Amino acid sequence: MRLLPEDTMLFVVDMQEKLVPAMYEKEKLEERNDMLIEGIRLMEMPIMISQQYTKGLGSSLPSIYEAAGSVTYFEKNAFSCFRDENIRMAIENAHRKNILVCGTEAHVCVLQTCIDLKAAGYNPVLVTDCISSRSREDRKFGIIRAMQEGILLTTAEAVLFELLQDSKSPYFKSISRLVK
Repeated sequence: MRLLPEDTMLFVVDMQEKLVPAMYEKEKLEERNDMLIEGIRLMEMPIMISQQYTKGLGSSLPSIYEAAGSVTYFEKNAFSCFRDENIRMAIENAHRKNILVCGTEAHVCVLQTCIDLKAAGYNPVLVTDCISSRSREDRKFGIIRAMQEGILLTTAEAVLFELLQDSKSPYFKSISRLVK
């Protein structure tokens, strides 16, 4: 399956101020997410952001909003983003079949979102270097479970270059600088 910009969007799951500091390899997680989000924004594809219980876990990291530009977040209580009616409707209204998924936690909200997206007929794509959990083990088994469920796996750099398609893209130079 080829990922094309006109069929693809990004969903950022729960990259929140009080949650991310507890994640395994949190610095790498934030850095890779910022790169992916900025690249998707530069290529003018839709970006959605969820926040789990904002009152308790805080807002999304400032760097996430900076990378995304003028994107608002969706408040949720369900672990799977797709179980929230407002999020589900927004995804449906985006008319994109391929949904890149990144964020936290890999074995809970990220995994359950991917499973539900796939069950609903979407193609969730798990960006593995842009996800984490509090423990390395939970992250690992979140990825393994996603593989068992038939979720496509990729990395931020790989997907950005796939979406570019070739070096003649008007976004090539910007994305090349971004991934260095």
